[in-house]
Amino acid sequence: MSGRFVHLAIALAAAVAVLSLLTISGAGPTSLLSFVAVAEASGGGAQTPTAAEKAWNPPRTSDGQPDIQGFWANQGRRLALYNIEEGADEAHVRLSGNQTDHQSLVVDPTDGRIPYQPWARAKRQEVFDNHTNLTKWEYVDPHLRCFPSGVPRVFYQGTFQFVQPPGYVVILQEFNHGSRIIPLDGRPHVGDTIKLWMGDSRGHWEGNTLVVAVTGHNDKTWFDIVGDFHSDALRINERYTFVDPDTINYEATFEDPKVYTRPFKMALTFGRTVRGEEARSYELLESACYEGDRNMQRMPVQAR
Repeated sequence: MSGRFVHLAIALAAAVAVLSLLTISGAGPTSLLSFVAVAEASGGGAQTPTAAEKAWNPPRTSDGQPDIQGFWANQGRRLALYNIEEGADEAHVRLSGNQTDHQSLVVDPTDGRIPYQPWARAKRQEVFDNHTNLTKWEYVDPHLRCFPSGVPRVFYQGTFQFVQPPGYVVILQEFNHGSRIIPLDGRPHVGDTIKLWMGDSRGHWEGNTLVVAVTGHNDKTWFDIVGDFHSDALRINERYTFVDPDTINYEATFEDPKVYTRPFKMALTFGRTVRGEEARSYELLESACYEGDRNMQRMPVQAR
């Protein structure tokens, strides 16, 4: 079975699971393509690789970036769709076809727990206890309502694509056709009053590692299905280390003084999903989430 159909199976199975639980209880492609075309006329650059990374010299784009373009998915032993503190549930492990050690995505602290402030841990526990008994909107996963995934949840489910017009890295998400545009020219972040579903990203290269600072989040996205959350003060530092032609090690450090007692770190491993000649003609599916959605009709009336 191809990667594309595996991802479809995951999405369909997840939808069926949600419907079952609820019954028991309830910038578009054209603009992005235009953006890429316009950006081809602009400039950008990469920093000189560090000594430790010179052992492998990846191909380069026209502006000197390590070329990570192509189609990728989370393929490491740390999987998450359900609960990032406990790893993937058994159903999603079987559907993904990937082996897992059922570890938390959180690698620091070493106990795998998000360092919530006491009030925040209590709030998360309330959502966890009620996420299959949707009597309040506060218990409803934003993904179920087809809102954008946020960071880093954009990488959990299905295929995503890197595109590198000069001076930028663009990330296209197959699920719900999400996107991120990461300028590399050192421009400042947008103002503090602007809050975005996917945050505001600014990046630069350190050798073979893409370093991205993400600010300007709203407080509406979750990290998983069971209610792990953040506030609009969240700041994320991402590191995408291109270690070989088919592997990217991803680390993200999260700081949010409104919600956490200290920063914490998550880690994933991305694998290339489409290679060779197939990659020349491969396209992301239009994975429309909201159109035809009947989940809302099955929710308890108290949550409507």
